[in-house]
Amino acid sequence: MVRAGTCWYVQRWCFDAGAGFLMLSQWWDKLVAGFVPGAPVAVSGWVLFLVLAAVALASVPRGSWQFFGLFVTVVHELGHAFAALMTGRVIKGLHFRFDHSGTTYSAGRGKLGQAWSGFWGYPAPAVVGATLIWAALQGYAGAALSVSSVLLLLTLLFVRNLQGVVIAVGCAAVAVALVWFADPLTTGWVTLGLGMALLVGAVRDWFNVLSVHTRRRRELSSSDAYILSRFTHVPAALWLSGFAAVIAGSLVFAVAQIAAAG
Repeated sequence: MVRAGTCWYVQRWCFDAGAGFLMLSQWWDKLVAGFVPGAPVAVSGWVLFLVLAAVALASVPRGSWQFFGLFVTVVHELGHAFAALMTGRVIKGLHFRFDHSGTTYSAGRGKLGQAWSGFWGYPAPAVVGATLIWAALQGYAGAALSVSSVLLLLTLLFVRNLQGVVIAVGCAAVAVALVWFADPLTTGWVTLGLGMALLVGAVRDWFNVLSVHTRRRRELSSSDAYILSRFTHVPAALWLSGFAAVIAGSLVFAVAQIAAAG
């Protein structure tokens, strides 16, 4: 004989499972709907000024940078990870830390793949930022947000430290919430603003690593340019110049897109 209490727990589990599946199904529908091209963001002077002000508040003051800089770190490390995958390397794990540092662990043969992976950390936020701006201005903000949500959720599978889990879960939760709740207009402006903020973050991080090589040399071991110079025998200055060239190119592309839309 099955006791009444057991039946209650079974019914409750079935109800919770059904509700969870329904919510997941609804979120998936919204995720897929994001790939339908929408209206491009209409750039107007005063709204663009407000977006730029919000970007500045998120990425310039030290207090807000403590939080937004964590997302820039995630993009930085994902840049390493995707570059590693491009050369056939295997991702072993990702570490994100509250001090804005991070590490990507990958395995594979050959220095070329290692160098390619090592290069694409600092430029990644700028490239992603420029891409998000293009997507918002071309009507693909929903697709950009959907792809970002999936990538951030997949990132959770590779995080190997507790601080990294907290950071990755926070980033993924924001992305999932935006897919669920944001209307197309909000999605467009958020995508545009996020792209601008990532560009600012990329510039800020580049100047930070430059200061490591010029004024804070005791921290050289944390610099991608220094690490690259050690195993490739190419001077760190050239790696720093390469980072700067990609970031500058991304900035020029983004400004051109905004000017054309205006």
